[in-house]
Amino acid sequence: QVQLVESGGGLVQPGGSLRLSCAAAGNIFLAYSMGWYRQAPGNQRELVATMARDGWTNYADSVKGRFTISRDNAKNTVNLQMNSPKPEDTAVYYCNADIQTWLNTRGAYWGQGTQVTVSS
Repeated sequence: QVQLVESGGGLVQPGGSLRLSCAAAGNIFLAYSMGWYRQAPGNQRELVATMARDGWTNYADSVKGRFTISRDNAKNTVNLQMNSPKPEDTAVYYCNADIQTWLNTRGAYWGQGTQVTVSS
């Protein structure tokens, strides 16, 4: 069993900053890609940023230069630093991880989601 627990969401003003954190716990042998997705009302879930174990990153064009993803492989954690957020960044943010367990199964796991609201 694997759980992803997010924290750090909330209300932030445009131009401010917010940091999201996610910790993966459980029967984890290896976490491959870890990252963040988001879903706004009426929209499909979309990629925000992902990071591979070797540090390779992938960002949505809409957040490049404003958001920064980081991770700690030893702790199985991933963070998203959100700088200069805009109202259109308002969404539920979900942590995602591609994990291989000690039972030799591999799959994608999701957190429960954390609300981020950008408003003055």
